[in-house]
Amino acid sequence: MFFQSAARKTSDPRRALVSPFDLFAFVLVFGVFALFTQGTQDTLIPIADMEKVPISLSPWALPEYALRTTLRMLAAMLASLVFTFVYGALAAKSRRAEMVLVPVLDILQSVPVLGFLSFTVLFFMNLFPGKVIGVEMAAVFAIFTSQAWNMTFSFYQSLKTLPRDLEEVSRSFRLTGWQRFWRLEVPFSMPGLVWNAMMSMSGGWFFVVASEAISVGNTTITLPGIGAYVSTAIAEQNLAAVAWSVVAMLAVILIYDQLLFRPLVAWADRFRFEQSAGGPPPQSWVLDLVKRAHLFRWVLSPLGALFRGLARMPLRAPVGLPRPVSSAWASRPMDGIWTAAIIAVALYGLWLIVSFVATEVALREVLHVLWLGFLTLIRVAVLIALASLVWVPVGVWIGLRPKVANAMQPVAQFLAAFPANIVFPFAVVAIVRLDLNPDIWLSPLMVLGTQWYILFNVIAGASAFPNDMKEAARSFHLKGAQWWFKVILPGVFPYYVTGALTASGGSWNASIVAEVASWGTTTLHAEGLGAYIADATTAADYPRITLGIAIMSLYVIAFNRTLWRPLFTFAARRLRLD
Repeated sequence: MFFQSAARKTSDPRRALVSPFDLFAFVLVFGVFALFTQGTQDTLIPIADMEKVPISLSPWALPEYALRTTLRMLAAMLASLVFTFVYGALAAKSRRAEMVLVPVLDILQSVPVLGFLSFTVLFFMNLFPGKVIGVEMAAVFAIFTSQAWNMTFSFYQSLKTLPRDLEEVSRSFRLTGWQRFWRLEVPFSMPGLVWNAMMSMSGGWFFVVASEAISVGNTTITLPGIGAYVSTAIAEQNLAAVAWSVVAMLAVILIYDQLLFRPLVAWADRFRFEQSAGGPPPQSWVLDLVKRAHLFRWVLSPLGALFRGLARMPLRAPVGLPRPVSSAWASRPMDGIWTAAIIAVALYGLWLIVSFVATEVALREVLHVLWLGFLTLIRVAVLIALASLVWVPVGVWIGLRPKVANAMQPVAQFLAAFPANIVFPFAVVAIVRLDLNPDIWLSPLMVLGTQWYILFNVIAGASAFPNDMKEAARSFHLKGAQWWFKVILPGVFPYYVTGALTASGGSWNASIVAEVASWGTTTLHAEGLGAYIADATTAADYPRITLGIAIMSLYVIAFNRTLWRPLFTFAARRLRLD
C-alpha cells in the first residue's frame, strides 16, 4: 500500500511537522481538485445552453477541452476497474459462469462503439432530461466500452494462471474468499493490469471522436473535448488544428503518465512474484514525494487504514467462489441443466435476430455477408501474425530493461493513443495516387490502433518475469534460440495471448472504419464485413446493421474458440510459474 503508520513517521522529534515535500504535495493534490471542479461545473447546465457555444478551433481552447476529455476517460477507467474485478473474478472462479461470461466478453469486444451508443444514448439522456450530464454519461459509457474488455481479459488471465504454491499458502493461512481476493489475487494481477490500464487509457483516444459527438435521431450533440476538436478540424480540413490537437494529446499523455501511471507501475512492482533478488525497481518522483511528505501521508493514513481493514475482513462473498472440481459427479446434473438453459437462451436470441433480419434481407445476401466476414477474418489473422512478429521481440526487450521501460512508457502510450483515423486521409491520397488495391492497402489501417495491445501485454509479461528464472537460465547457459523458446516465450505467453486476443477483437471493431476511408470527396472501399456494416450504418438500415454485427460476433467467437482459447488453456495449465 502507499500508506504506513503515521506514528512511525512522526516519532522522530527532529522531523519538522511541515516540509517542502508536504507543501508541494498539497499544491499538487488541491490543484487536481481545482481542475476536477473546473471540468465538471458545466455538467448540470441545460443542453440548449451548451449548444450555443460552438467548438472553437483556437489552440487556446485546447487546455479546457483536454481537461474535459481526460476527466471522461478517467471516469470510464474507474468504471472499467470495477467491472474488471467483478466480471473477471466471476468468470475465473465459476466454471458455469465462465461458460456464459467469456463468450459474452468476446462478443462485447467485437461490437462497435457506435453500436453501443445507438442503444444507450437515449437511456442515459432520459435519466437527466435536458441536462448535459446525461450526454456526458453516454460519452463516458462509450469510452468505457473501449477500455474495459482488455483489462477484464488481463485480470481473468492472471487469476487462471495463479501459481499453485501461492494458492496453497492462502489455504494454509485460512484466508476467506474476500481476503484471498484482495491480498493475493489482486496483487498478483497488478503488473499486467496496470499495463493494460495504460493501453485502455491510450486506446480510448481512438473512440473519443465518436463518443464526444452524440447523435439522437437527426440531432447531433457535440461535447467540448479533444475528440470534438479533431472531428471539427477534419470536417473543415484544417490541418493546423489537427496538428494542435496532436500536441495537446501528447501533453495530456505526458501529464497523466507522470501523475498516474508511472506511480502505479512503480507501486505494482512490489507485487512481482519473485523468489530471489530482482533488478532495480521502477522509479516515480510522485511516489517518492508521497513517501517523503510525512504530513501528507499522516492526513491520508486513515484512508489507508480503511482500505487495509476492508481487505482483511473475513467475508466469504461475493468473490470467494469455490474452484470447480471436474471429477465431482454430483455437479454433473446441474451442469447439464445449466448448459441446456444457455443453449435455450442462445437459440431464443438467434430466433429474434433471424426474425428481425428476415424482414429486409434474403438468404442469398446472408451468404454473401458470411463471405465478407471470411475476407475480414483473413485480414485480421494476417495482421495479428505480422504484428506479433514485430512487437513480441520489442516488448521482451523493453520489459526486461526497467530503465528502458520507464523511458519508453510515455512513448508507447502516445503511439497507442494516436488517433489512427488521422492517418486515413493520407492513406487515401497515397492509394489513389499510386493506383494501389484498396482491398490490400486499406487493411493495415485495421491494426494501427490495436497492435499496441500485443506490445503492452508482452512488456507487462517480461517486466513480471521472475528474476530467479533469469538466473536459472544463466546458470544453464541458455542463449539464442534456446533462451527464446525455453525461457522467455513460455514466460510471456499468457500475457501475449491476452494481448493478441484483445488485439484481434479490436481489429474486427476497427474494420468498420478502416475498410471505408475517405478524404474530401474521395472514398475508398475494401470488400469486407466492416465496409458492409459501415454502409448499412450510413443508410440507417438496422436489419443489415444487426446482420453484420451478429455475423461479426459469430466470427469472433469462432476465431477465439478455435485459436485463442486453446492457447489460453495451454498457458494456464502448462506454463504456470509453480
